[in-house]
Amino acid sequence: MQGPDDLLLGDPLGLRPAGRADRVRARVSGASLDATLAVGVPPEATRLLATRARDIVTLPRRQALARDWEHLLRVAQGGKPGQVRRIQASQIAAAGPVISELAERLATPLPVGARGVAMATVLLTDATGPVYNGRSRETLTTALETAIEQLDPAQPVFT
Repeated sequence: MQGPDDLLLGDPLGLRPAGRADRVRARVSGASLDATLAVGVPPEATRLLATRARDIVTLPRRQALARDWEHLLRVAQGGKPGQVRRIQASQIAAAGPVISELAERLATPLPVGARGVAMATVLLTDATGPVYNGRSRETLTTALETAIEQLDPAQPVFT
């Protein structure tokens, strides 16, 4: 007997289509699912991951994420002092060209990989990451470049 997360043959994602309840669960659990996708767990590993991956790779979601990165860059380059204290403004401003490339890749109408979108999302929202934490183990530029590699339209959208 198959469970709700069992793989099915023939489906490119290998999973049964998501229902409304799965979409709600995937949205509520978005941060943890994004973190799981960002470290390389394939979307087809579970129906919930596949549901989240389908959601985050849509063009409107990616364009919104691109705008968020562009806004962060504008704030870092000339935001109000209170805003700038909460972020690593000098590192963000220095990574401006890489952030612009990331935003361009996110906003492209071509299909992109779920892992890259998840990486860009986690980078933007993780308080322990290089956007907010000056003591982060990775540099912002390196993390952005890794996400950009995963957003290459030549990469498979789903693994």
